[in-house]
Amino acid sequence: MQLLTFKTLWGYPDQDLETALDQACAAAVAEGYQGVEGPVPADACLRDSFAGGLERRGLAYIAEICTAGSYVPDRTAPLEEHLADLKRQLARLAPLKPVKVNCLGGCDRWSIDTSLAFFDAALEMADRFGVTIGFETHRGRSLYSPWTAEVLLGRRDLPVTCDFSHWCVVCEGMGDSESDLIRQVASRAVHIHGRIGFDQGPQVSDPQSFLYREDLEKHLRWWSWIWQAQDGKGESVTTLTPEFGPDGYQALNPRTGQPFGDLDRINAWMADTVKTAFGNRQETRHV
Repeated sequence: MQLLTFKTLWGYPDQDLETALDQACAAAVAEGYQGVEGPVPADACLRDSFAGGLERRGLAYIAEICTAGSYVPDRTAPLEEHLADLKRQLARLAPLKPVKVNCLGGCDRWSIDTSLAFFDAALEMADRFGVTIGFETHRGRSLYSPWTAEVLLGRRDLPVTCDFSHWCVVCEGMGDSESDLIRQVASRAVHIHGRIGFDQGPQVSDPQSFLYREDLEKHLRWWSWIWQAQDGKGESVTTLTPEFGPDGYQALNPRTGQPFGDLDRINAWMADTVKTAFGNRQETRHV
């Protein structure tokens, strides 16, 4: 099985987006990524320009789609609005030829039945558009909690984008008692977000620090369960996006407001660390 890593577009400015996307694609190549992951540009000309930049550089694309809002949904939005939003964004994908779609879908305040109705319709829609979709384990969304996910996955065979960093803070820590549940979710994974969460937050300030060694090792172990499950299904490729980002996730100096750490370097380190762990696992499997 081959590991493909994707550079996140999170944090690139919305102003002069065409230039920002081009710079991100150039950086992805320079930093050794095989693709980029980010939102679908709303403007048709910008989508064509972005598609051209991806093709010129030989980069794959994972589309990020948020329904009824941004990362946190409008909690008053009805099911129909979420589905209409998903359909509108899926309809924009054709020129970009995404290898996958990562969907931040649904809402944490919904009932189980409403979430199931969303997932049923969303899967049918993704099938109609011919895309592979994964639903992210993101706070504020239908899969915001491992306990809710356990119920939903018990009733539907849902493809999942596993971002366990969110669950670390939702549960104020995940340990051995959650191992069976995480393995169950790992068996449904179609994509990984490679960020390290901890008991009090979804993003450690620096995953290289000895302070977060245990958290890093836990996430690497959880991701290895995903690879094990994918190997068992005979899959040839697994994908991961290192996703340390700004917007309240990145620690700031309280005196100056300046961020601690360089996110590009942190994500590149995360990618290299994952590649090493994945490579060691592959070698062990073939001994």
